[in-house]
Amino acid sequence: MLEIFLLVILAFVALGEIPRLYLNRATIALTGVIVLLVFGAVSLKEAFAAIDGNTLVVLFAMMVFTAHLRLAGFFQLAGRALVRVSSTPLIFLALLLLSSAVLSAVFVNDTVALMLTPLVAEVTLAAGLKPIPFLIGLAVSANIGSMTTPIGNPQNILIANSSGLGFSNFLGLLTVPAFISLAVAFLLIALVFRSDFKNVRLPVPEVAVRVFKPLLWKSLAAILVILAGFILGWGLAVSALSGCAVLLFTRRIKPDKVFRLVDWNLLVFFSALFVLTRVLETTPGFQAVFKVVQPALHHGLPLFALLSAALSNLISNVPAVLILRPLIPALAQPDHAWLALASTSTLAGNLTLLGSVANLIVAESAKPYGIRLKFLTYLKIGLPLTVVSLAVTVTWIQFF
Repeated sequence: MLEIFLLVILAFVALGEIPRLYLNRATIALTGVIVLLVFGAVSLKEAFAAIDGNTLVVLFAMMVFTAHLRLAGFFQLAGRALVRVSSTPLIFLALLLLSSAVLSAVFVNDTVALMLTPLVAEVTLAAGLKPIPFLIGLAVSANIGSMTTPIGNPQNILIANSSGLGFSNFLGLLTVPAFISLAVAFLLIALVFRSDFKNVRLPVPEVAVRVFKPLLWKSLAAILVILAGFILGWGLAVSALSGCAVLLFTRRIKPDKVFRLVDWNLLVFFSALFVLTRVLETTPGFQAVFKVVQPALHHGLPLFALLSAALSNLISNVPAVLILRPLIPALAQPDHAWLALASTSTLAGNLTLLGSVANLIVAESAKPYGIRLKFLTYLKIGLPLTVVSLAVTVTWIQFF
């Protein structure tokens, strides 16, 4: 009975809503935890013990960091520079894919999708181009780039804290398959939407970019502190907090402005998911499945990667990572398995429009411009791209 309840909650988490109720993923997961507490399935002490504080700290610190960059005008500046150097739509697409991927590796993919979607919509509409190919490119490249670092997306932050792997591990093994995946994405979009690429000069939006240079330089200094701390062995959480402290120690920006840009929903969502998945791990049903699945996973990395990708699409990538975590220490090459989990759970998000939060952000942010990104239109790129990128990445991890 407990297993059924937990699976129902996770199913609603994957959907992101419950019909006729104003609930989002965070409130669904939190309500599930409260029901478990009320009926004694978990104690309050056990619930607190299940929450991974390191992951929440890194998430919070990165949100503070990206909030300062938004206030400094960094994303507007980067987007405007992207347009200025693009002479044709195809060049714009190529540079958009590359810049979105690079920015997502450092500043979290959801933030990049949120900040660049308005720019892409404005530029393409002003040039008389169809925005859909470019918006799809933005979504998939944000996901692809985010897999290459331990701070690129929420599930990678979780994996980095669980495994102890750092920037060098992620970048060293996942950069090449990420670039190959970006090239495949470019070719697919250029081929599928070839009639939409007219040979026109892209206009630079006339809206002035407001850049707060002192805050911009301070934000760039803060990321150097984060990287230096990690190199010195402080750990991801302490390094992120150190950079966060550099930014919060100020007489220029009111804290309220920064904290309003922190995604408290995501922090609540993560906290609740830690509890839900910990309870699920202790149920007899999960233990039985665990005993059946674990021996099969020793037959090779591809099977584990396939399980990760499938589960990520069924219940979303973060819950999938939390459920698969206990399987990894017993595998033959746990470091490779951690990186396979990071890459496949992220790349699986490119399969459908509903596969990742970044995809949904792009689709929703484009609506005020009269742009409708449809499920089947996205699938034309998402399906073949996901199949190829997963095959390339798993092969690379296994053999190189």
